[in-house]
Amino acid sequence: METKKVLKSGEFLVSEVDSKDIFIPELFDEEQKMIAQTCKDFLEAEVYPNIEALEKGDRELMKSILKKSGELGLMGISIPEEYGGFGQSFVTQMLVAETMGAGYSFSVAYMAHCGIGTLPIMYYGNEDQRQHYVTRLATGELLGAYCLTEPGAGSDANSGKTNARLSDDGKYYILNGQKMWITNAGFADTLVVFAKIDNDRVLSAFIVESSYAGVVIGQDEHKMGIKGSSTAQIYFNDVKVPVENLLGKRGEGFRIALSILHMGRIKLGANVIGAGKKAINDSVKYANERKQFGVLISTFGAIKHKLAEQVIRLFASESAVYRVSKDIDDMIGKLKTDCGDNGRASIEAISHYAVEAAILKVYGSEMLDFISDEAVQIHGGMGYSAEMDVERGYRDSRINRIFEGTNEINRLLVADTAMKRAMKGDFNLFGTAEKLYSNIDDIRNDKVHGETYFQEKQRYLSNFKKVILLVIHGAVKQFEKNLVNEQEVMNNIAEMMMEIYVSESLSKRVEKLESLIGTSSIYRDILDVNVYDTADKVRKSASDAINSFASSDNAFKLLTAAETLTRVTGVNIKDARRRIADKLIGDNIYRF
Repeated sequence: METKKVLKSGEFLVSEVDSKDIFIPELFDEEQKMIAQTCKDFLEAEVYPNIEALEKGDRELMKSILKKSGELGLMGISIPEEYGGFGQSFVTQMLVAETMGAGYSFSVAYMAHCGIGTLPIMYYGNEDQRQHYVTRLATGELLGAYCLTEPGAGSDANSGKTNARLSDDGKYYILNGQKMWITNAGFADTLVVFAKIDNDRVLSAFIVESSYAGVVIGQDEHKMGIKGSSTAQIYFNDVKVPVENLLGKRGEGFRIALSILHMGRIKLGANVIGAGKKAINDSVKYANERKQFGVLISTFGAIKHKLAEQVIRLFASESAVYRVSKDIDDMIGKLKTDCGDNGRASIEAISHYAVEAAILKVYGSEMLDFISDEAVQIHGGMGYSAEMDVERGYRDSRINRIFEGTNEINRLLVADTAMKRAMKGDFNLFGTAEKLYSNIDDIRNDKVHGETYFQEKQRYLSNFKKVILLVIHGAVKQFEKNLVNEQEVMNNIAEMMMEIYVSESLSKRVEKLESLIGTSSIYRDILDVNVYDTADKVRKSASDAINSFASSDNAFKLLTAAETLTRVTGVNIKDARRRIADKLIGDNIYRF
Protein backbone atom coordinates (compact mmCIF):
# COMPACT_ATOMS: atom_id res chain seq x y z
CA MET A 1 0.00 0.00 0.00
CA GLU A 2 1.38 3.38 -1.02
CA THR A 3 1.84 5.81 1.87
CA LYS A 4 0.65 9.39 1.55
CA LYS A 5 3.41 11.96 1.87
CA VAL A 6 2.53 14.56 4.49
CA LEU A 7 4.83 17.57 4.70
CA LYS A 8 5.74 19.17 8.01
CA SER A 9 4.83 22.79 8.62
CA GLY A 10 6.86 25.03 6.33
CA GLU A 11 8.43 22.08 4.54
CA PHE A 12 6.71 23.08 1.30
CA LEU A 13 9.65 25.46 0.82
CA VAL A 14 12.01 22.61 0.00
CA SER A 15 9.71 19.71 -0.89
CA GLU A 16 7.00 19.01 -3.40
CA VAL A 17 3.76 17.19 -2.85
CA ASP A 18 1.92 15.01 -5.36
CA SER A 19 -1.60 16.08 -6.27
CA LYS A 20 -2.89 12.63 -5.29
CA ASP A 21 -1.77 13.32 -1.71
CA ILE A 22 -3.84 16.46 -1.14
CA PHE A 23 -7.51 16.90 -0.28
CA ILE A 24 -9.70 19.11 -2.44
CA PRO A 25 -13.25 20.41 -1.73
CA GLU A 26 -14.58 18.42 -4.67
CA LEU A 27 -14.05 15.30 -2.53
CA PHE A 28 -16.51 16.23 0.22
CA ASP A 29 -18.67 13.18 0.97
CA GLU A 30 -22.45 13.16 1.28
CA GLU A 31 -22.42 13.54 5.06
CA GLN A 32 -20.18 16.61 4.83
CA LYS A 33 -22.41 18.14 2.16
CA MET A 34 -25.46 17.45 4.32
CA ILE A 35 -23.89 19.15 7.35
CA ALA A 36 -22.96 22.18 5.20
CA GLN A 37 -26.51 22.33 3.85
CA THR A 38 -27.88 22.27 7.41
CA CYS A 39 -25.69 25.28 8.19
CA LYS A 40 -26.90 27.11 5.08
CA ASP A 41 -30.53 26.34 5.94
CA PHE A 42 -29.97 27.65 9.46
CA LEU A 43 -28.58 30.94 8.16
CA GLU A 44 -31.53 31.32 5.79
CA ALA A 45 -34.13 30.49 8.44
CA GLU A 46 -32.73 32.06 11.60
CA VAL A 47 -29.98 34.55 10.83
CA TYR A 48 -30.77 36.51 7.64
CA PRO A 49 -34.38 37.35 8.65
CA ASN A 50 -33.04 38.75 11.95
CA ILE A 51 -29.88 40.42 10.70
CA GLU A 52 -31.20 43.99 11.04
CA ALA A 53 -32.26 43.40 14.65
CA LEU A 54 -28.93 41.73 15.42
CA GLU A 55 -27.10 44.73 13.95
CA LYS A 56 -28.79 46.93 16.57
CA GLY A 57 -27.02 44.98 19.31
CA ASP A 58 -29.87 42.82 20.58
CA ARG A 59 -27.93 40.56 22.97
CA GLU A 60 -30.92 38.40 23.86
CA LEU A 61 -31.75 37.77 20.22
CA MET A 62 -28.17 36.73 19.45
CA LYS A 63 -28.18 34.48 22.50
CA SER A 64 -31.43 32.80 21.45
CA ILE A 65 -30.22 32.18 17.88
CA LEU A 66 -26.95 30.73 19.18
CA LYS A 67 -28.89 28.39 21.46
CA LYS A 68 -31.04 27.28 18.51
CA SER A 69 -27.88 26.33 16.64
CA GLY A 70 -26.86 24.31 19.68
CA GLU A 71 -30.19 22.51 19.75
CA LEU A 72 -29.61 21.48 16.12
CA GLY A 73 -26.20 20.07 17.05
CA LEU A 74 -24.24 22.73 15.16
CA MET A 75 -22.20 23.63 18.24
CA GLY A 76 -20.95 20.09 18.71
CA ILE A 77 -19.34 19.47 15.33
CA SER A 78 -15.80 19.35 16.72
CA ILE A 79 -16.68 17.83 20.10
CA PRO A 80 -16.20 14.04 20.56
CA GLU A 81 -19.33 11.97 21.00
CA GLU A 82 -18.53 11.14 24.62
CA TYR A 83 -18.95 14.83 25.44
CA GLY A 84 -22.22 15.30 23.56
CA GLY A 85 -20.85 16.26 20.16
CA PHE A 86 -20.53 14.67 16.74
CA GLY A 87 -16.77 14.14 16.65
CA GLN A 88 -16.36 15.27 13.06
CA SER A 89 -13.05 15.45 11.22
CA PHE A 90 -11.05 18.65 11.05
CA VAL A 91 -11.93 18.97 7.35
CA THR A 92 -15.62 18.91 8.31
CA GLN A 93 -15.03 21.46 11.06
CA MET A 94 -13.44 23.74 8.47
CA LEU A 95 -16.36 23.23 6.09
CA VAL A 96 -18.75 24.29 8.85
CA ALA A 97 -16.53 27.31 9.60
CA GLU A 98 -16.63 28.21 5.91
CA THR A 99 -20.40 27.85 5.59
CA MET A 100 -21.15 29.81 8.75
CA GLY A 101 -18.76 32.52 7.53
CA ALA A 102 -21.60 33.87 5.39
CA GLY A 103 -23.52 34.77 8.56
CA TYR A 104 -22.04 38.23 9.20
CA SER A 105 -21.84 39.06 12.93
CA PHE A 106 -23.66 35.85 13.86
CA SER A 107 -20.69 34.00 12.43
CA VAL A 108 -18.36 35.84 14.83
CA ALA A 109 -20.47 34.93 17.86
CA TYR A 110 -20.90 31.33 16.72
CA MET A 111 -17.23 30.78 15.89
CA ALA A 112 -16.10 32.40 19.15
CA HIS A 113 -18.33 30.07 21.15
CA CYS A 114 -17.47 26.88 19.23
CA GLY A 115 -13.77 27.71 18.97
CA ILE A 116 -12.03 29.84 21.57
CA GLY A 117 -14.95 29.63 24.02
CA THR A 118 -15.16 25.84 24.10
CA LEU A 119 -12.05 24.19 22.72
CA PRO A 120 -9.53 25.37 25.35
CA ILE A 121 -11.54 23.32 27.86
CA MET A 122 -11.93 20.44 25.40
CA TYR A 123 -8.22 20.39 24.54
CA TYR A 124 -6.66 21.23 27.90
CA GLY A 125 -9.32 20.43 30.48
CA ASN A 126 -9.31 17.39 32.74
CA GLU A 127 -12.09 14.83 32.61
CA ASP A 128 -14.20 16.54 35.28
CA GLN A 129 -13.94 19.90 33.49
CA ARG A 130 -14.88 18.34 30.18
CA GLN A 131 -17.87 16.54 31.65
CA HIS A 132 -19.08 19.60 33.56
CA TYR A 133 -18.53 22.28 30.91
CA VAL A 134 -17.85 20.85 27.46
CA THR A 135 -20.96 18.65 27.46
CA ARG A 136 -23.10 21.74 28.07
CA LEU A 137 -21.16 24.02 25.74
CA ALA A 138 -21.61 21.45 22.95
CA THR A 139 -25.41 21.73 23.16
CA GLY A 140 -25.67 25.47 23.72
CA GLU A 141 -26.90 25.07 27.30
CA LEU A 142 -23.88 27.20 28.16
CA LEU A 143 -22.35 29.88 25.95
CA GLY A 144 -18.63 30.58 26.06
CA ALA A 145 -16.13 33.42 25.71
CA TYR A 146 -12.35 33.79 25.78
CA CYS A 147 -10.64 36.50 27.83
CA LEU A 148 -7.05 37.18 26.85
CA THR A 149 -6.65 40.78 25.63
CA GLU A 150 -6.17 43.62 28.12
CA PRO A 151 -6.01 47.40 27.67
CA GLY A 152 -2.21 47.36 27.82
CA ALA A 153 -1.64 43.91 26.36
CA GLY A 154 -2.76 43.33 22.77
CA SER A 155 -0.30 41.48 20.56
CA ASP A 156 2.02 41.08 23.57
CA ALA A 157 -0.45 38.90 25.46
CA ASN A 158 1.99 37.78 28.14
CA SER A 159 2.34 41.36 29.41
CA GLY A 160 -1.16 41.28 30.89
CA LYS A 161 -1.73 42.49 34.46
CA THR A 162 -4.70 40.35 35.51
CA ASN A 163 -3.63 38.50 38.64
CA ALA A 164 -4.68 35.49 40.68
CA ARG A 165 -3.62 34.52 44.21
CA LEU A 166 -4.50 31.50 46.27
CA SER A 167 -6.94 32.15 49.10
CA ASP A 168 -5.82 31.54 52.67
CA ASP A 169 -7.91 28.36 52.89
CA GLY A 170 -6.46 27.08 49.58
CA LYS A 171 -9.89 26.54 48.02
CA TYR A 172 -9.99 29.46 45.59
CA TYR A 173 -7.90 31.65 43.36
CA ILE A 174 -8.78 35.30 43.96
CA LEU A 175 -8.91 36.94 40.54
CA ASN A 176 -8.47 40.66 39.87
CA GLY A 177 -8.06 42.46 36.56
CA GLN A 178 -9.67 43.69 33.38
CA LYS A 179 -10.14 42.21 29.91
CA MET A 180 -11.24 43.98 26.75
CA TRP A 181 -12.56 43.20 23.23
CA ILE A 182 -14.23 40.08 24.59
CA THR A 183 -16.54 38.51 22.01
CA ASN A 184 -19.82 37.16 23.46
CA ALA A 185 -19.13 39.04 26.71
CA GLY A 186 -22.72 40.24 27.01
CA PHE A 187 -24.26 36.80 27.41
CA ALA A 188 -21.49 34.23 27.95
CA ASP A 189 -21.90 31.79 30.84
CA THR A 190 -18.31 30.52 30.90
CA LEU A 191 -15.14 32.54 30.45
CA VAL A 192 -11.68 31.16 29.76
CA VAL A 193 -9.60 33.78 31.57
CA PHE A 194 -5.82 34.23 31.44
CA ALA A 195 -3.99 35.62 34.47
CA LYS A 196 -0.66 35.35 36.28
CA ILE A 197 -0.63 33.57 39.60
CA ASP A 198 1.24 35.62 42.18
CA ASN A 199 4.45 36.85 40.55
CA ASP A 200 4.67 34.19 37.83
CA ARG A 201 6.42 35.24 34.64
CA VAL A 202 3.88 33.46 32.42
CA LEU A 203 0.12 33.16 32.32
CA SER A 204 -2.15 30.51 33.72
CA ALA A 205 -5.70 29.83 32.52
CA PHE A 206 -8.94 29.55 34.48
CA ILE A 207 -12.54 28.59 33.81
CA VAL A 208 -14.65 31.38 35.28
CA GLU A 209 -18.43 31.43 35.37
CA SER A 210 -19.91 34.85 34.65
CA SER A 211 -22.31 34.36 37.56
CA TYR A 212 -19.45 34.38 40.08
CA ALA A 213 -19.55 37.34 42.48
CA GLY A 214 -17.23 40.12 41.36
CA VAL A 215 -17.55 39.49 37.59
CA VAL A 216 -18.77 42.73 35.99
CA ILE A 217 -19.69 42.92 32.31
CA GLY A 218 -19.34 46.30 30.61
CA GLN A 219 -21.49 47.86 27.91
CA ASP A 220 -21.09 46.65 24.33
CA GLU A 221 -18.52 48.54 22.28
CA HIS A 222 -19.66 50.63 19.32
CA LYS A 223 -17.75 49.08 16.43
CA MET A 224 -17.15 49.74 12.75
CA GLY A 225 -18.54 46.33 11.80
CA ILE A 226 -19.77 43.01 13.26
CA LYS A 227 -22.25 45.19 15.16
CA GLY A 228 -24.44 42.24 16.10
CA SER A 229 -21.58 40.61 17.96
CA SER A 230 -21.46 41.45 21.66
CA THR A 231 -18.02 42.90 22.39
CA ALA A 232 -17.39 44.31 25.84
CA GLN A 233 -14.91 44.73 28.65
CA ILE A 234 -15.06 42.38 31.62
CA TYR A 235 -13.86 43.31 35.10
CA PHE A 236 -12.81 40.84 37.79
CA ASN A 237 -13.03 42.20 41.33
CA ASP A 238 -11.87 39.69 43.96
CA VAL A 239 -13.57 36.88 42.05
CA LYS A 240 -13.35 33.56 43.89
CA VAL A 241 -12.50 30.88 41.31
CA PRO A 242 -12.48 27.29 42.67
CA VAL A 243 -8.99 25.76 42.49
CA GLU A 244 -10.40 22.89 40.44
CA ASN A 245 -11.14 25.45 37.69
CA LEU A 246 -7.47 25.97 36.90
CA LEU A 247 -7.27 24.96 33.22
CA GLY A 248 -4.21 22.87 32.45
CA LYS A 249 -1.18 23.30 34.66
CA ARG A 250 0.01 26.40 36.47
CA GLY A 251 1.99 28.50 34.02
CA GLU A 252 0.59 26.65 30.99
CA GLY A 253 -1.73 29.51 30.06
CA PHE A 254 0.61 31.15 27.58
CA ARG A 255 1.00 27.88 25.71
CA ILE A 256 -2.78 27.41 25.75
CA ALA A 257 -3.27 30.94 24.44
CA LEU A 258 -0.78 30.48 21.59
CA SER A 259 -2.22 27.10 20.63
CA ILE A 260 -5.76 28.45 20.59
CA LEU A 261 -4.59 31.38 18.44
CA HIS A 262 -3.21 28.91 15.88
CA MET A 263 -6.62 27.20 15.85
CA GLY A 264 -8.42 30.53 15.55
CA ARG A 265 -6.21 31.62 12.65
CA ILE A 266 -6.72 28.50 10.63
CA LYS A 267 -10.49 28.48 11.16
CA LEU A 268 -10.64 32.16 10.23
CA GLY A 269 -9.03 31.10 6.95
CA ALA A 270 -12.11 28.94 6.32
CA ASN A 271 -14.59 31.45 7.72
CA VAL A 272 -13.64 34.14 5.19
CA ILE A 273 -14.30 31.71 2.32
CA GLY A 274 -17.99 31.65 3.20
CA ALA A 275 -18.14 35.42 3.52
CA GLY A 276 -16.31 35.76 0.20
CA LYS A 277 -18.74 33.48 -1.63
CA LYS A 278 -21.66 35.50 -0.27
CA ALA A 279 -20.07 38.75 -1.51
CA ILE A 280 -19.36 37.24 -4.95
CA ASN A 281 -22.94 36.03 -5.24
CA ASP A 282 -24.22 39.49 -4.31
CA SER A 283 -21.83 41.02 -6.87
CA VAL A 284 -22.81 38.89 -9.84
CA LYS A 285 -26.54 39.06 -9.13
CA TYR A 286 -26.41 42.84 -9.02
CA ALA A 287 -24.24 42.98 -12.17
CA ASN A 288 -26.81 40.80 -13.93
CA GLU A 289 -29.65 43.14 -12.96
CA ARG A 290 -28.16 46.62 -13.17
CA LYS A 291 -28.24 48.40 -16.53
CA GLN A 292 -26.16 51.36 -17.62
CA PHE A 293 -26.02 52.87 -21.12
CA GLY A 294 -28.84 50.49 -22.02
CA VAL A 295 -26.98 47.25 -21.25
CA LEU A 296 -26.31 45.08 -18.20
CA ILE A 297 -23.10 46.07 -16.43
CA SER A 298 -22.10 42.38 -16.41
CA THR A 299 -21.30 42.80 -20.11
CA PHE A 300 -18.58 45.38 -19.42
CA GLY A 301 -14.97 44.20 -19.52
CA ALA A 302 -14.04 46.24 -16.45
CA ILE A 303 -16.77 44.53 -14.41
CA LYS A 304 -15.81 41.12 -15.76
CA HIS A 305 -12.25 41.76 -14.60
CA LYS A 306 -13.49 42.43 -11.07
CA LEU A 307 -15.77 39.39 -10.99
CA ALA A 308 -13.07 37.09 -12.33
CA GLU A 309 -10.46 38.34 -9.89
CA GLN A 310 -12.87 37.75 -7.01
CA VAL A 311 -13.26 34.15 -8.16
CA ILE A 312 -9.54 33.55 -8.72
CA ARG A 313 -8.48 34.77 -5.30
CA LEU A 314 -11.22 32.89 -3.48
CA PHE A 315 -10.73 29.62 -5.37
CA ALA A 316 -6.99 29.75 -4.68
CA SER A 317 -7.46 30.51 -0.98
CA GLU A 318 -10.01 27.71 -0.67
CA SER A 319 -7.52 25.29 -2.22
CA ALA A 320 -4.96 26.06 0.48
CA VAL A 321 -7.54 25.86 3.28
CA TYR A 322 -8.58 22.29 2.56
CA ARG A 323 -5.08 21.12 1.66
CA VAL A 324 -3.78 21.87 5.15
CA SER A 325 -7.04 20.80 6.83
CA LYS A 326 -6.52 17.22 5.67
CA ASP A 327 -2.86 17.38 6.70
CA ILE A 328 -4.07 18.29 10.19
CA ASP A 329 -6.54 15.39 10.20
CA ASP A 330 -3.70 13.02 9.29
CA MET A 331 -1.50 14.49 12.02
CA ILE A 332 -4.31 14.16 14.59
CA GLY A 333 -4.61 10.47 13.77
CA LYS A 334 -0.89 9.95 14.24
CA LEU A 335 -0.67 11.90 17.50
CA LYS A 336 -3.80 10.28 18.93
CA THR A 337 -2.17 6.88 18.42
CA ASP A 338 0.88 8.15 20.32
CA CYS A 339 -0.84 9.91 23.25
CA GLY A 340 -4.35 8.43 23.34
CA ASP A 341 -6.05 11.79 24.08
CA ASN A 342 -8.09 13.22 21.21
CA GLY A 343 -8.16 16.74 22.66
CA ARG A 344 -4.41 17.05 23.12
CA ALA A 345 -3.77 15.33 19.77
CA SER A 346 -6.06 17.81 18.01
CA ILE A 347 -4.49 20.97 19.40
CA GLU A 348 -0.94 19.66 18.95
CA ALA A 349 -1.70 18.86 15.30
CA ILE A 350 -3.19 22.30 14.70
CA SER A 351 -0.27 23.98 16.47
CA HIS A 352 2.17 21.97 14.38
CA TYR A 353 0.91 23.74 11.24
CA ALA A 354 1.52 27.21 12.68
CA VAL A 355 3.17 28.46 9.46
CA GLU A 356 0.21 27.47 7.30
CA ALA A 357 -2.28 28.78 9.89
CA ALA A 358 -0.67 32.23 9.71
CA ILE A 359 -0.61 32.06 5.90
CA LEU A 360 -4.32 31.24 5.70
CA LYS A 361 -5.18 33.98 8.19
CA VAL A 362 -3.31 36.72 6.35
CA TYR A 363 -4.03 35.63 2.79
CA GLY A 364 -7.67 34.85 3.54
CA SER A 365 -8.45 38.06 5.41
CA GLU A 366 -6.88 40.17 2.68
CA MET A 367 -8.64 38.11 0.02
CA LEU A 368 -11.98 38.87 1.67
CA ASP A 369 -11.15 42.55 2.03
CA PHE A 370 -10.44 42.68 -1.71
CA ILE A 371 -13.64 40.82 -2.62
CA SER A 372 -15.76 42.92 -0.24
CA ASP A 373 -14.29 46.15 -1.58
CA GLU A 374 -14.91 45.14 -5.19
CA ALA A 375 -18.44 44.04 -4.28
CA VAL A 376 -19.18 47.57 -3.07
CA GLN A 377 -17.59 49.01 -6.23
CA ILE A 378 -19.63 46.76 -8.51
CA HIS A 379 -22.77 48.00 -6.74
CA GLY A 380 -21.70 51.61 -7.29
CA GLY A 381 -23.63 54.12 -5.23
CA MET A 382 -25.97 51.41 -3.97
CA GLY A 383 -22.97 49.62 -2.48
CA TYR A 384 -22.52 52.52 -0.09
CA SER A 385 -26.11 52.21 1.11
CA ALA A 386 -26.86 50.38 4.33
CA GLU A 387 -29.76 48.76 2.47
CA MET A 388 -27.35 46.40 0.72
CA ASP A 389 -25.67 43.34 2.16
CA VAL A 390 -22.35 44.31 0.57
CA GLU A 391 -22.16 47.42 2.77
CA ARG A 392 -22.41 45.25 5.88
CA GLY A 393 -19.99 42.73 4.45
CA TYR A 394 -17.45 45.47 3.72
CA ARG A 395 -17.53 46.74 7.31
CA ASP A 396 -17.55 43.26 8.82
CA SER A 397 -14.59 42.12 6.74
CA ARG A 398 -12.17 44.68 8.16
CA ILE A 399 -11.84 43.05 11.59
CA ASN A 400 -10.35 39.87 10.14
CA ARG A 401 -6.99 41.55 9.56
CA ILE A 402 -6.89 42.32 13.31
CA PHE A 403 -8.54 39.19 14.80
CA GLU A 404 -6.33 36.32 16.01
CA GLY A 405 -3.19 38.45 15.94
CA THR A 406 -2.78 41.31 13.48
CA ASN A 407 -1.65 40.54 9.95
CA GLU A 408 1.60 42.33 10.75
CA ILE A 409 2.32 39.88 13.57
CA ASN A 410 1.24 36.93 11.45
CA ARG A 411 3.43 37.92 8.50
CA LEU A 412 6.44 37.88 10.82
CA LEU A 413 5.29 34.51 12.18
CA VAL A 414 5.12 33.00 8.68
CA ALA A 415 8.80 33.65 7.99
CA ASP A 416 10.19 33.36 11.52
CA THR A 417 8.37 30.13 12.43
CA ALA A 418 9.43 28.43 9.20
CA MET A 419 13.08 29.30 9.81
CA LYS A 420 12.90 28.20 13.44
CA ARG A 421 11.35 24.87 12.42
CA ALA A 422 14.18 24.41 9.93
CA MET A 423 16.79 25.18 12.59
CA LYS A 424 15.21 22.48 14.76
CA GLY A 425 15.81 20.02 11.94
CA ASP A 426 12.26 19.61 10.64
CA PHE A 427 13.52 20.16 7.07
CA ASN A 428 16.75 21.18 5.37
CA LEU A 429 16.06 24.81 4.53
CA PHE A 430 19.47 26.35 5.04
CA GLY A 431 21.48 23.51 3.51
CA THR A 432 19.31 23.56 0.41
CA ALA A 433 19.65 27.34 0.20
CA GLU A 434 23.44 27.19 0.58
CA LYS A 435 23.73 24.60 -2.19
CA LEU A 436 21.53 26.68 -4.48
CA TYR A 437 23.54 29.85 -3.85
CA SER A 438 26.84 28.07 -4.50
CA ASN A 439 25.55 27.27 -8.00
CA ILE A 440 23.84 30.63 -8.60
CA ASP A 441 25.77 31.29 -11.83
CA ASP A 442 24.34 28.11 -13.36
CA ILE A 443 20.68 28.87 -12.63
CA ARG A 444 18.50 28.45 -15.70
CA ASN A 445 14.79 28.32 -16.44
CA ASP A 446 14.51 26.33 -19.63
CA LYS A 447 11.38 24.63 -20.89
CA VAL A 448 11.75 20.88 -20.61
CA HIS A 449 11.15 18.87 -23.79
CA GLY A 450 7.86 17.03 -23.61
CA GLU A 451 6.79 18.93 -20.50
CA THR A 452 3.09 18.58 -19.70
CA TYR A 453 0.87 21.47 -18.62
CA PHE A 454 1.14 20.61 -14.93
CA GLN A 455 4.84 19.81 -15.12
CA GLU A 456 5.37 23.32 -16.47
CA LYS A 457 3.40 24.79 -13.58
CA GLN A 458 5.41 22.73 -11.10
CA ARG A 459 8.64 23.98 -12.68
CA TYR A 460 7.49 27.56 -12.21
CA LEU A 461 6.50 26.96 -8.59
CA SER A 462 9.76 25.15 -7.83
CA ASN A 463 11.63 28.09 -9.31
CA PHE A 464 9.67 30.54 -7.18
CA LYS A 465 10.70 28.54 -4.10
CA LYS A 466 14.33 28.84 -5.20
CA VAL A 467 13.89 32.61 -5.17
CA ILE A 468 12.79 32.45 -1.53
CA LEU A 469 15.77 30.25 -0.65
CA LEU A 470 18.20 32.69 -2.26
CA VAL A 471 16.65 35.62 -0.40
CA ILE A 472 16.70 33.76 2.93
CA HIS A 473 20.32 32.74 2.36
CA GLY A 474 21.38 36.31 1.60
CA ALA A 475 19.37 37.85 4.43
CA VAL A 476 20.69 35.40 7.02
CA LYS A 477 24.27 35.98 5.86
CA GLN A 478 23.80 39.73 6.12
CA PHE A 479 21.80 40.09 9.32
CA GLU A 480 22.46 36.76 11.12
CA LYS A 481 20.43 36.67 14.36
CA ASN A 482 19.25 40.24 13.83
CA LEU A 483 17.19 39.22 10.81
CA VAL A 484 14.11 38.93 13.02
CA ASN A 485 14.39 42.69 13.66
CA GLU A 486 14.51 43.49 9.93
CA GLN A 487 10.74 43.33 9.66
CA GLU A 488 10.54 44.75 6.14
CA VAL A 489 12.75 41.95 4.80
CA MET A 490 10.87 39.35 6.87
CA ASN A 491 7.67 40.67 5.32
CA ASN A 492 9.14 40.26 1.83
CA ILE A 493 9.96 36.63 2.63
CA ALA A 494 6.50 36.07 4.10
CA GLU A 495 4.79 37.55 1.04
CA MET A 496 6.62 35.13 -1.23
CA MET A 497 5.88 32.19 1.05
CA MET A 498 2.17 32.97 1.15
CA GLU A 499 1.79 33.47 -2.58
CA ILE A 500 3.70 30.28 -3.38
CA TYR A 501 1.88 28.08 -0.86
CA VAL A 502 -1.50 29.24 -2.15
CA SER A 503 -0.47 28.92 -5.82
CA GLU A 504 0.93 25.44 -5.28
CA SER A 505 -2.27 24.40 -3.47
CA LEU A 506 -4.30 25.75 -6.39
CA SER A 507 -2.13 23.97 -8.96
CA LYS A 508 -2.42 20.62 -7.17
CA ARG A 509 -6.16 21.10 -6.78
CA VAL A 510 -6.68 21.72 -10.49
CA GLU A 511 -4.44 18.77 -11.38
CA LYS A 512 -6.34 16.45 -9.04
CA LEU A 513 -9.68 17.81 -10.25
CA GLU A 514 -8.74 17.01 -13.84
CA SER A 515 -7.93 13.45 -12.79
CA LEU A 516 -11.56 13.23 -11.65
CA ILE A 517 -13.45 15.13 -14.38
CA GLY A 518 -11.02 15.41 -17.28
CA THR A 519 -9.34 18.49 -18.73
CA SER A 520 -11.09 21.71 -17.71
CA SER A 521 -10.24 24.93 -19.50
CA ILE A 522 -11.97 27.16 -16.94
CA TYR A 523 -9.89 25.87 -14.02
CA ARG A 524 -6.75 26.13 -16.12
CA ASP A 525 -7.69 29.74 -16.75
CA ILE A 526 -7.85 30.32 -12.99
CA LEU A 527 -4.46 28.65 -12.51
CA ASP A 528 -2.86 30.43 -15.47
CA VAL A 529 -3.80 33.89 -14.24
CA ASN A 530 -2.84 33.07 -10.66
CA VAL A 531 0.64 31.76 -11.52
CA TYR A 532 1.22 34.61 -13.98
CA ASP A 533 0.43 37.14 -11.24
CA THR A 534 2.36 35.21 -8.59
CA ALA A 535 5.52 35.42 -10.71
CA ASP A 536 5.32 39.22 -10.63
CA LYS A 537 4.61 39.32 -6.89
CA VAL A 538 7.53 37.01 -6.10
CA ARG A 539 9.87 39.02 -8.33
CA LYS A 540 8.83 42.29 -6.68
CA SER A 541 9.16 40.98 -3.11
CA ALA A 542 12.52 39.39 -3.88
CA SER A 543 13.83 42.58 -5.50
CA ASP A 544 12.72 44.68 -2.55
CA ALA A 545 14.44 42.34 -0.10
CA ILE A 546 17.65 41.97 -2.12
CA ASN A 547 18.03 45.71 -2.59
CA SER A 548 17.60 46.09 1.18
CA PHE A 549 20.54 43.92 2.20
CA ALA A 550 22.88 42.96 -0.66
CA SER A 551 26.06 44.69 -1.78
CA SER A 552 26.02 45.92 -5.38
CA ASP A 553 27.93 42.92 -6.82
CA ASN A 554 25.91 40.36 -4.88
CA ALA A 555 22.68 42.21 -5.58
CA PHE A 556 23.30 41.91 -9.32
CA LYS A 557 23.76 38.14 -9.01
CA LEU A 558 20.68 37.68 -6.85
CA LEU A 559 18.47 39.98 -8.89
CA THR A 560 19.52 38.25 -12.12
CA ALA A 561 18.69 34.87 -10.59
CA ALA A 562 15.32 36.13 -9.35
CA GLU A 563 14.52 37.55 -12.77
CA THR A 564 15.44 34.25 -14.43
CA LEU A 565 13.49 32.10 -11.96
CA THR A 566 10.30 34.16 -12.16
CA ARG A 567 10.11 34.13 -15.96
CA VAL A 568 6.86 32.46 -17.08
CA THR A 569 5.07 32.03 -20.39
CA GLY A 570 2.77 34.93 -21.24
CA VAL A 571 -0.94 34.53 -20.69
CA ASN A 572 -3.80 36.35 -22.39
CA ILE A 573 -5.16 37.37 -19.01
CA LYS A 574 -7.92 39.49 -20.55
CA ASP A 575 -9.53 36.56 -22.32
CA ALA A 576 -8.85 34.15 -19.43
CA ARG A 577 -10.55 36.47 -16.96
CA ARG A 578 -13.46 37.03 -19.32
CA ARG A 579 -14.05 33.27 -19.60
CA ILE A 580 -14.01 32.94 -15.79
CA ALA A 581 -16.39 35.86 -15.43
CA ASP A 582 -18.69 34.53 -18.16
CA LYS A 583 -19.13 31.27 -16.25
CA LEU A 584 -19.95 33.19 -13.06
CA ILE A 585 -22.33 35.50 -14.95
CA GLY A 586 -24.01 32.58 -16.71
CA ASP A 587 -24.51 30.63 -13.47
CA ASN A 588 -25.51 33.85 -11.62
CA ILE A 589 -23.94 32.29 -8.52
CA TYR A 590 -20.49 31.13 -7.42
CA ARG A 591 -20.28 27.56 -8.71
CA PHE A 592 -16.61 26.70 -9.02
